[in-house]
Amino acid sequence: MATEPSSLPPSPAPRLLAPGSPTLIDSPQMRRASRDLLSLALMDARNHTLHLFGQFRNALEAVNYRVPEHPALNPPLWLLGHVGWFQERWIGRNLQRSLGARCAPDACRLASIEPNADRWWDPEQAPHSARWALSLPDSANSRAFLLDTLESTLELLEKAESDDDALYFFRLALFQEDLQGEALAGMAQTLGMALDRPLLSAFTPGAMALREPLLIPATTWQMGSAGGSEAGFAFDNEQAAHALKVPEFEIDAQAVTWAQFVEFVADGGYDRQDLWHPDGWLWLQAQTAADGRRGPRHVEQIGSASGAVVQTRFGQPVRMQASQPAMHLTWWEADAWCRWAGRRLPAEVEWELAAHSAGRRGFRWGDVWEWTGTTFRAYPGFAPGPGQAWSAPFFGSHKVLRGASFATRARMKHPNFRNHSHPDRDDLFCGFRSCAL
Repeated sequence: MATEPSSLPPSPAPRLLAPGSPTLIDSPQMRRASRDLLSLALMDARNHTLHLFGQFRNALEAVNYRVPEHPALNPPLWLLGHVGWFQERWIGRNLQRSLGARCAPDACRLASIEPNADRWWDPEQAPHSARWALSLPDSANSRAFLLDTLESTLELLEKAESDDDALYFFRLALFQEDLQGEALAGMAQTLGMALDRPLLSAFTPGAMALREPLLIPATTWQMGSAGGSEAGFAFDNEQAAHALKVPEFEIDAQAVTWAQFVEFVADGGYDRQDLWHPDGWLWLQAQTAADGRRGPRHVEQIGSASGAVVQTRFGQPVRMQASQPAMHLTWWEADAWCRWAGRRLPAEVEWELAAHSAGRRGFRWGDVWEWTGTTFRAYPGFAPGPGQAWSAPFFGSHKVLRGASFATRARMKHPNFRNHSHPDRDDLFCGFRSCAL
């Protein structure tokens, strides 16, 4: 590997483009980004990744970045190398990159600049359980790999055509790195790691002005993303766009707050089996046996009388504001709260419709990822993208989360984006909102 430079050059200031083009490198319109804007955004994403990894270097370099083997974690050095591997695999090594989503998943590839790249960082060759036993490159060599692969990516981008197919993998690599950046933030929270002041300030959920629930009239909604020239880039699980009839429904204007969740706890919500899905009750009993759990993850204090909630955030106990969104909740807890309140989780089509149509009426999203009542499944006409493992393996077992969190880059905050996770997961920055029955 090349000798590691000290860092990437500072990200250039976002440039204003012509009318009708994306205006900022951290904008949801990056799905239609041009080559020039993509170049800036890819540098910005890499700077953000290295800044986040710098927090791990401060905390874990002395122990060679060792972290406990846990389903919600990856070895930090593995995650760092995987970011560069993904970009190189689908761009630098991909002879069919100009075909975009029509690229054959098993097409012949060039060799990596790192001979062991696939053995180390390909999830198919290095499944989650095996990653702790790998002899990975050290921090300096891992960061050098990221810098070398980015340089190659930017050179190829400069020569690429300007159509959606030609830019597909560059956009995909950008969004994939943004997702891994949020994974690094989530890992820091799980490990109780301190963050520097700018990151800690950015990774703080805001207080919300509470509004009355919104009534959304019955309509026929075009669900999902069309992709292609109409919408630029779209993830495979957002396609194909299809029409759904949606009856009238009422939905919360914002995510459920700590003040609302405390009432559930005070009313014995964690002790009443009748409020829980049977599988959720089994999950809760296992958590109770392990650590006496009677509240969301990372909560050190939840006062039934005072209403005070103290939740550990990046290693520091913080008193949460009553109007902040309740966070680090499993799907089971969200579902139990809704049963207690006589409400339900929204279907993902209801969430998407409200996000697109009710923003001016007060529908607020983007504070926390939001569980929906929908099981993650393929849309009609679904065709897997070139990465066959991006969506299909999770159909039927995961629940859909919609929206974004405070740790999500703004360019990822698209109302059609489908996040998904197992209902047991609470390490994500996740909460929920409710609908009337």
